[in-house]
Amino acid sequence: MEIKLADLTDKIANQTYVQDLDTIKYADITKTKLKNIAEKMVKEASAAIKHDELFQLQLAVTGQRPVTFCLEANIINLPYDDYKKIANFFEDGKAEPVNVYFETISDYINVSKFRIDLFAAADDLDAQSDELAAKLAETMDAQIKAVRSYEAPKPAAKKPAAKTKTKKTTSKRSSKTKSTK
Repeated sequence: MEIKLADLTDKIANQTYVQDLDTIKYADITKTKLKNIAEKMVKEASAAIKHDELFQLQLAVTGQRPVTFCLEANIINLPYDDYKKIANFFEDGKAEPVNVYFETISDYINVSKFRIDLFAAADDLDAQSDELAAKLAETMDAQIKAVRSYEAPKPAAKKPAAKTKTKKTTSKRSSKTKSTK
């Protein structure tokens, strides 16, 4: 699948793309459920690509450390929220190949609270759906573990100001003695 920059930005701006949001609690997550969700997401993404549609498929994991996973079709590794920046990287009028990107959004993933990775070429979704679903389930499981074990970086400790040695200056007192003659 290929798309021109103008068509891409128009679809994103007007939200005329396939959207889906599922929610799950941490307590309900199992490897089997992640596998089923991943299979569903890849199947929906593949169907959208067959119809030359963009998509944004999300899974929100709720609980103590919430995280949202997202599959998006795009020509660059930028989330749809930043679609206006895409024009900085491409020329209008030329059709660009569409890829699928996997995003992780959480306060507990890294300092930027966001991670995006190339997941697959859009044209590979249908032919490799089983392998990609397994890859997606493994990736989500790994990111959940990363979120659960995340420790925020500690602010750099302020170093005490370097002590400067001050040189003591001593002055000689001159004693004026009156001589008596």
